[in-house]
Amino acid sequence: MDNSVLTAKPKTAIQVGELFKDMRFNKRHAFVGFVLFFAFIIEAWEMMIMIFISGAIASEFKLSAVQVGTLIGSIYLGMIPGAYAWGFISDKLGRKKTMIYSLLLYTLFSVISAFSPNFEVLYISRVLAGISLSGMLVCIFPYFEEMLPVKERGKFGGYLSAGWPFGVLLAIGVTAIFIGVEGSLGGWRIIMFISALAGLWGLLLIKIPESPYWLAGKGRQEEAKEVIRYLSKGTINIDQYTKLEVLDVKQANYFEIFKGKLLKLTTLQTIVNFTLSFGYWGLYTWIPALLQQKGLSMSQSLGFIALTSIIQIPGYMAASHLTAKFGRKKILFTFVAGAAISGFLFAFSSNMFELYAFNFLLSFFNQGAWAVWNTWFGEIYPTNIRGAGYSFGAASQRWANTFAPSIIGLVIGLGWAFGSVVSFIEGFVVVTIITMLFIHETEGKILE
Repeated sequence: MDNSVLTAKPKTAIQVGELFKDMRFNKRHAFVGFVLFFAFIIEAWEMMIMIFISGAIASEFKLSAVQVGTLIGSIYLGMIPGAYAWGFISDKLGRKKTMIYSLLLYTLFSVISAFSPNFEVLYISRVLAGISLSGMLVCIFPYFEEMLPVKERGKFGGYLSAGWPFGVLLAIGVTAIFIGVEGSLGGWRIIMFISALAGLWGLLLIKIPESPYWLAGKGRQEEAKEVIRYLSKGTINIDQYTKLEVLDVKQANYFEIFKGKLLKLTTLQTIVNFTLSFGYWGLYTWIPALLQQKGLSMSQSLGFIALTSIIQIPGYMAASHLTAKFGRKKILFTFVAGAAISGFLFAFSSNMFELYAFNFLLSFFNQGAWAVWNTWFGEIYPTNIRGAGYSFGAASQRWANTFAPSIIGLVIGLGWAFGSVVSFIEGFVVVTIITMLFIHETEGKILE
């Protein structure tokens, strides 16, 4: 009689991030990037469009300057609670579903905006659109980086940021074409309706997979392994005896990002997010008015903004390429410092040539900095709290978006000159430079 006992093969464990160390970038990663790139264009479009069409809305609804200001800020006001809520949801529900639901809800409230009969309905619908769009905001970069090979995260994460100037240019172009159209769905209303249709892009998100990091963190092993096989085009196959793991951190709990060593990280990233966003938004929401102090008309100011958006594109490309070679911290420091120096030079421009030249330098460095920061920020938290940590910082950006226009409007109202206003704004960028030095480097490291 054979008394031998058949024993199961012992299980082994491997970090999900280890599987991405030697994975090669391929068409499947590129497809995910393409889908997200257009979604980021929609986000940039939505955050800028109200600035361009507010004059036409004010004329139709007979709005005061205060009402126009609150309408411009309505979407950012909605994004604050939206960021906090969606961050929790994304860690619970998943990155993919969160982005889909976010864009579809945004479509709904944008349709309501287009048919608003009065200021009150329009304002509420814009706040709700902001709450809805925040789901995309807090997921897009963490998700994309969870899909990329380690060696490619810096470069392609930065390229994704380049959707911003394309969104701004699209908003300017559509405004120029449709703002003068007459009729019940003309002018600003048709522009808002086009915004709504753009949100249907969320349906294409169905074609991309869920994050394998999130799936592994939820214990959905087979699904996580299948996504790895898909992304690697079948070159990485994990057997049934291997368990995929992520860092063991309690899921979807905001209290976790304030515990232990994460408290320092959360404090630092919150400061960077607020000051870097204040430095950008404080300047560009008031740039038409500030440029009029320099003698440019409103139409010339819009042309100035369009040229500025174009020059931002090589800034994104350069920073994205360099961060993959030299790391996040060195390149972010270089670009933020370049933005600060260019900003102070822009503040004290003595002629029109200097005004344009220094602003283009400022735009190049400023947006290059955002390309690096968006990537770096999406990497610094462990998987199970990445959504919560990222959304908390993203909400800090929206607080800056909300407060910056009012604070800059106040100092302009006090009679501050162009140079003083811009220098005040650039002071926030200097704080960014100092704070970012204390955040740990992530280039070449696996996601936890």
